[in-house]
Amino acid sequence: MHKIALIALLSLPLFADFFPQTVQTSIKSVKGKSITLNSKFPAKGMSGVVIHNYGNDLTAITSRITQTSSNGSASLLSADILHHDELPTIKTAVASKDKVIGGYLYNNVLLLAPDANTYAKIVSSHTKKWIHPDLFALYLSVEGEEKPTKENLAIFAKKYQVGLIYIVRKNSAVLLDPISGKIVSRKSMENLPKKGTFPFYMRFKSLDSGWFGSSIEGDYYKTMKSL
Repeated sequence: MHKIALIALLSLPLFADFFPQTVQTSIKSVKGKSITLNSKFPAKGMSGVVIHNYGNDLTAITSRITQTSSNGSASLLSADILHHDELPTIKTAVASKDKVIGGYLYNNVLLLAPDANTYAKIVSSHTKKWIHPDLFALYLSVEGEEKPTKENLAIFAKKYQVGLIYIVRKNSAVLLDPISGKIVSRKSMENLPKKGTFPFYMRFKSLDSGWFGSSIEGDYYKTMKSL
């Protein structure tokens, strides 16, 4: 078990600033849902978007992909890029030479932290567009969700253009790509509170319904470990 955990840890690249960089490449070949990139993303599990050029300076995002191995192999996730009842659904198939942006919107980060001090320290140490957890709290309340899951984080990320979820766990932090559902980076952390605020830190004292009601209790670190 310890060996498996060590291998999983070492398979994640170490970044000087913890965050994988957004990169641009292109499609080398396509076979069904399997894709080969001309150059690989910085980390396995990173998602990206495929951009097709229609000519006459007209381009559009047509699909989402995720890198499945360190050699640049990727898989088609879905074509659910932008949904609007008044707009047609893009049905353009992924093709070779299509442009790819790996780590799309990775500068937009939602931070789930155990308390206000931890939250403040993290956001002040990185220049990112921080999506405040208040917005996620409201989203879950409106949807009637009881707790964060990979599924509702993925829906929230698409709706509010979030690229990464920064999750503070017990003695560590991870970056979750909400579109692929994979951890793309991790690091150890010290001097964290023994018990985190449940729900995760937000400015609201409570919300009237769902997981955020004042009568709800839980374990912050246990909840974050499940993501």
